[in-house]
Amino acid sequence: MHLSHRPRTRFRALMSAACAAVLGAGLLAGIGTGTATADPAPSPRPAAAGSKVVGYFTEWGTYDRKYYVKNIETSGSAARLTHINYAFGNVTGGKCAMGDSYAATERTYTAAESVDGVADTWDQPLRGTFNQLRELKKKHPGLKVLWSFGGWTWSNGFGEAARNPAAFAQSCYDLVENSKWADVFDGIDIDWEYPNACGATCDTSGRDAFKNLMAAVRAKFGSGNLVTAAITADATSGGKIDAANYAGAAQYVDWYNPMTYDFFGAWDASGPTAPHSALNSYSGIPKAGLHTSATIAKLKGLGIPSAKLLLGIGFYGRGWTGVTQSAPGGTATGAAPGTYEAGIEDYKVLKTRCPATGTVGGTAYAKCGSQWWSYDTPATIATKMTYKNQQGLGGTFFWELSGDTPGGELIKSIK
Repeated sequence: MHLSHRPRTRFRALMSAACAAVLGAGLLAGIGTGTATADPAPSPRPAAAGSKVVGYFTEWGTYDRKYYVKNIETSGSAARLTHINYAFGNVTGGKCAMGDSYAATERTYTAAESVDGVADTWDQPLRGTFNQLRELKKKHPGLKVLWSFGGWTWSNGFGEAARNPAAFAQSCYDLVENSKWADVFDGIDIDWEYPNACGATCDTSGRDAFKNLMAAVRAKFGSGNLVTAAITADATSGGKIDAANYAGAAQYVDWYNPMTYDFFGAWDASGPTAPHSALNSYSGIPKAGLHTSATIAKLKGLGIPSAKLLLGIGFYGRGWTGVTQSAPGGTATGAAPGTYEAGIEDYKVLKTRCPATGTVGGTAYAKCGSQWWSYDTPATIATKMTYKNQQGLGGTFFWELSGDTPGGELIKSIK
């Protein structure tokens, strides 16, 4: 799940039995044949399969976290990213809406905070993060930016939007393509948590609501814009993937971002401790089907092409306190303390505060004092990259940029 305007409550959907089910979907075709001309203009070479690297940038991260677009550049991440998902726009009244207009378009950046080293002026037409993204794209002309709508907190508006998909799509297009910032964005990312299932709230709009909504978004945005969606990773039988027609909607998306993290966490306060982003199953996993390879297998089994599935990685850990057992499966007394929210912490903090002590299911875990955490490291990400390549997936995405070290340690391990 992706969290909307709070530090990362993103994927709690997998936590609740009431809301079990994940992603899905099919094929977006669109290769046409044309009449040859004497001197056809050269077309850009498509990126190699598996090469997409998509990172989420959070709108609220510019406040307490003080993570600015400039940090994407100074960390070396900008040179490694192919796409940035700007999170999040709101969904309300059946329409796409601005999340925090001050952060997005109004905040005045100093020279030291700016990507280009030039201070904003009070009278320039566009300030805020949008202008900083514009400056970043000038430095990296191949970089694409999508505006993500919804997330954990703001997905409750999708049910109303699904009652009139064409009106919703029009509102999104009008907002994303606003003349003040149309050059900043290359498309839209829909983060509905979760269609016809439960996230922060429960949706009952029906199995085809997601497909119909994505069809309308694609029709409005056309083939010249990217249309993507973050989807559930719940591969349990009768779970969230089964609840919506992800396979039917796949033809309308360029790719899906299955949220293969937050499978387990301290919302189950007493445990058992379990890694939140295991690649594979392991002996003692609390619930079958809640691991990355199960997600990918289920989605591919629905007929969704491998190239339309990206591998999801969390740049953070989830943890418990009151734990005495170092191996997974121990009991706990509650969520471990976190900088912004109990039970969750950035990789850049955990790597020093609670270094990994073991691996399970293709991810890492750590026991320090009475705390138990799980998170990915450069070594476990390397394992996941091997899996991604073996499966022929379209690339990798992660939540989110500010969790990495100042030198971009995790993104450097994404190949």
